Amino acid sequence: MSKRARIFLVVAALALAANLAVGYRVYSAEAKAANEEEAFEKISVMMRVIQLIRKDYIDADKVDYESLVYNALHGMVNSLDPFSDFMPPDQLKEMMEETEGEFGGLGVIVTMRDDWLTVMSPIEGTPGFRAGLQPGDRIVRIGGNPTEGMKINEAVGMLKGKPGTSVTITLHRPRQDQTWDVTITREMIPVVSVKDAHLIDGTKIGYVQVLQFNDPTAQELETKLKSLLEQGAGSLVLDLRNNPGGLLTSAADVCSLFLRPGMLVVSTEGRRPSQKQELKVAARGWRIPDKTPVAILVNGGSASAAEIVAGCLSDHGRAILVGERTFGKGSVQNVVDLPDGSALRLTTAMYYTPNRRVIHRNGILPDLEVVLSDEEYRQFARAAAAIAGVDEAIEAKDRQLERAVEALQNGEAKPGRIRPAQTASRPPAEP
Repeated sequence: MSKRARIFLVVAALALAANLAVGYRVYSAEAKAANEEEAFEKISVMMRVIQLIRKDYIDADKVDYESLVYNALHGMVNSLDPFSDFMPPDQLKEMMEETEGEFGGLGVIVTMRDDWLTVMSPIEGTPGFRAGLQPGDRIVRIGGNPTEGMKINEAVGMLKGKPGTSVTITLHRPRQDQTWDVTITREMIPVVSVKDAHLIDGTKIGYVQVLQFNDPTAQELETKLKSLLEQGAGSLVLDLRNNPGGLLTSAADVCSLFLRPGMLVVSTEGRRPSQKQELKVAARGWRIPDKTPVAILVNGGSASAAEIVAGCLSDHGRAILVGERTFGKGSVQNVVDLPDGSALRLTTAMYYTPNRRVIHRNGILPDLEVVLSDEEYRQFARAAAAIAGVDEAIEAKDRQLERAVEALQNGEAKPGRIRPAQTASRPPAEP
């Protein structure tokens, strides 16, 4: 290595060390001197590794400082939890780009759990749903590429593609210890929020399904709920199964259709006092009459904003929950812009329901538990395929919906009952 190169390396190392030191002091001003010494020692270790790579690594000319530092940051942040991430400038730009309402893909919401790409929610009626993917399924390979430890954005990029193209994925279902391959043809995935509002046959019970929470969700739901009440609905079923969530503000707006202004929707708490916040119901021009009984359907694919709505309406005694334990995604991520155009997405707080239930990793337990079998899930997938015109029509029995109807008819869902915080009856899922 030339003298000039060595000088450049030392200057670059000192600059990076100085930036890290400044950042460390800003965010750890109250740290003890011993901790500061340990931090500087570890920073020097990292700098020494970078020096050795640039000096002695056989392909050092193919490794620049940016890639070394970015990869180190990726590893550091990804080791924290599945939802924190370091995003280089190009990845941040991709995240900020709008999908313009639709994209080519499988129609499944995924996350990382125990280092594996895991299905959080299959969107009803999409190729992934029709293929029988269920919440909790691991996608262990995509096109022959193992997903263990893969970055979430890389995995999502491999699942997306042009409509009409196919991708073969290897699935593993932990609870049955089964592994199999399935080839799925990508389709344009529409961004649908509220659908399928109708009176349940032979009853005065209105049914409406919310697939995700985005800007127009509350307004669309209000329109459909008004229509159901005008048709004579005396009680309601709100289906949040396989709803992966979405915007927190949208969840609060939906809660405002059922609750009085000023009631607590959700609170957040983190390490800093500024991260302790409460989100309350805002005043609206219209809401469901207080006396109208409501049942909410949930399952393992109900996550994030869907869990906030379910937990809020349950805690306030405004709805009874029917189905299965929800997914358990209840953490808050803040995106911090960094000087070079990259960004840090960091988990900084947790969500709490009005009764102080912790959503993250625990999920929300239903008041009436109805667990569907794998065969019942397959029937629903086949029914969705029939609706899409790719399979013969079948009649799929929905025991969770039937139990919700029963609860509404026999008075179990009578409004006004404030529920105590629930204790998990089985171990919570890991993130």
